[in-house]
Amino acid sequence: MHKITVIGAGFGALTAVENLRKLDSTAEITLIAPNDELLYAPSLIWIPSRLRSADDLRIPLKGHLDKLNIHYHKGSVTGLSDNGRTVHTDNGDVSNDGLIIASGGRFIKKLPGIEHALTICEGLPAAEAMRDKLEAMDGGTLAFGFGGNPKEPTAVRGGPMFELLFGTETLLRKQGRRDKFKFVFFSPAPKPGVRLGEKAVGKLLQHMKKRNIETHLGHKMVGFEANKVKTEGGEFEADLIMFMPGLTGPAWIADAGLTLSEGGFIKADRHARAVGTERIYVAGDSGSFEGPDWMPKQAHMADLQAETAAKNLLAELDGKKADARFKVELVCIIDTNEKGILVYRSENRSLVTPPCRLLHYAKRFFEGWYLRKFR
Repeated sequence: MHKITVIGAGFGALTAVENLRKLDSTAEITLIAPNDELLYAPSLIWIPSRLRSADDLRIPLKGHLDKLNIHYHKGSVTGLSDNGRTVHTDNGDVSNDGLIIASGGRFIKKLPGIEHALTICEGLPAAEAMRDKLEAMDGGTLAFGFGGNPKEPTAVRGGPMFELLFGTETLLRKQGRRDKFKFVFFSPAPKPGVRLGEKAVGKLLQHMKKRNIETHLGHKMVGFEANKVKTEGGEFEADLIMFMPGLTGPAWIADAGLTLSEGGFIKADRHARAVGTERIYVAGDSGSFEGPDWMPKQAHMADLQAETAAKNLLAELDGKKADARFKVELVCIIDTNEKGILVYRSENRSLVTPPCRLLHYAKRFFEGWYLRKFR
């Protein structure tokens, strides 16, 4: 009987344990995470408009894990030893015959004054703080932006910031307060969101212009003050700053004996295998994967990597050829709180649709469809 450990409780980790159990009914599978709950992060953008509440997005996992016969180990990972066969946590060690790392990444918080900016993907407290601050404001300048990891081109998460930008503008317009606010979108990239494709960037910038949203693009970030955004191309006042920093890998991997990329992620090949290891695989934001430079850091991509990781890990444990390759695909609906823009990109084709009300409801439907198995 195989003894397998999965680190994480997000999309990649849950897809990994589900596929492991589907492929092997007898394996002893342990999931390690600080909490046995899923935060449905794609819907954090709806917290500021009260379309969703914290209770809607915080999903208990105990029943789902019990149904799959997955053992839950409560703890935060602190390191690896024995070539990955032992996972160290702040609540004891967990041994394994095979390991899948899907613990996510972390935001680079090095810019001076970054404590003055709110980052929605940090979780519910940040999203709720945005909601409360917006509701308390009588007017002012709202600044929305995102940065990247200069050493890791794919380590950027701009989609949620486009959604937050357009969703907030829609919210204030529906409330009859839009004329009291100035919107500024900023990014050190001259073409923000270029990994969505050139066509998508052009349409998003056109959409900003149509909504009277100013832009400050192509200037390296210098830092923040309580009411100011500072770049090498100038600075501007802001009464509320919402910023998504670039990503890097989890802190514990630094001394775990794994091969890391320049950007601080676990290097992995197209089979989702951690480079230079045996029976260690990676899925999602923890990894730096072989593939095109537009490969997204998003839940769908983590799921594709996790499916491949599960299949190849079991093949390797059974002494078979572990040669499955994950598909590289970007699929997202950029939501505006009333309409959605579908963006699709693969290695062969790309697609960007005009804003459509049905796509807004499609995104809400997908949330319910995905979460149904945990309810």
